[in-house]
Amino acid sequence: MVQSFPFFNLIGLEILDMEPGWSKTQVSYRNDLCQPAGIMHGGIIATLIDTGIAHALILTDAFQEVAAEGGGIVSVDLRVKFFRPVSEGTIVCESKIPRMGRQLFHAESIVINTEGKEVARGDSIYMAVRPRQMRKPDA
Repeated sequence: MVQSFPFFNLIGLEILDMEPGWSKTQVSYRNDLCQPAGIMHGGIIATLIDTGIAHALILTDAFQEVAAEGGGIVSVDLRVKFFRPVSEGTIVCESKIPRMGRQLFHAESIVINTEGKEVARGDSIYMAVRPRQMRKPDA
């Protein structure tokens, strides 16, 4: 699935493993992913968290039900707390879904570096969007 998204290919985001309610994703340090101080841009880390959470959701029964109706999911809140800079190596994000409601899903992620130290934590609220709530593009 990741290979079909050009942005994920552009930043080198990889899905390592996933199952219903859990995923593991990673991205490696590159100079072109840095902000001016030479450390990985926070937006790359936030993308890793958001993508990890989405992949933890897509194999759940709740998502499969929404998708079968022609709906989808969207993030309505994403919070990221940064603990240390990334200036080399690969960072790995482990995401899980501790709460699945009918409409809202709460998710959490922890990002670690190659030394096993926490780089960031994130949490997000995703919402199920039913087909009747989606705007149809003009034909």
